[in-house]
Amino acid sequence: MASTGQRPTRSGGEGLGGLFKGLGDLLDLAERLAEQGGREVSEEREFSSPGGMRGVYGFSVRTGIGGTPTVERFGNVRTTSEGPVVSDTREPLVDVFDEGDEIVVVAEVPGVQEENIHLELEGDVLALSATGPKRKYEKEVLLPAAADPASRRQSYQNGYLELRFKKTNVES
Repeated sequence: MASTGQRPTRSGGEGLGGLFKGLGDLLDLAERLAEQGGREVSEEREFSSPGGMRGVYGFSVRTGIGGTPTVERFGNVRTTSEGPVVSDTREPLVDVFDEGDEIVVVAEVPGVQEENIHLELEGDVLALSATGPKRKYEKEVLLPAAADPASRRQSYQNGYLELRFKKTNVES
């Protein structure tokens, strides 16, 4: 994923370390809420970097079957060995559902046209990228099983991309 290398700061003068500590605290809170019976919790924040690039980050916590919480992060803030940076590419929020002989993937990619969404499926790894006038998205998603690329059904409406794939080698 491309990175501008710009280090963001909050307007209060705190470095990004404080911002990430706050995000870590929010993730801990979300995990506790999910463990206590909440079905879904999400949070999104925005800030500006010194170079004027807008940073977006957030998380979604879902409690699935069995009560195990799953925390998924999204946005365009990346942690590197030199600290956090704002990338010009966002990581979209993606949900994956295992529905028997089918896998359903729902991705939030607002601000792009359907013809600018590109997908590559190899076994159980789906690579999604999309480019719009003001936004770029990119993410690799691990699917619960290998899927057949030829079976893909796709719909895109109001920024939501829904993909359906048949599993390969499904035992009857």
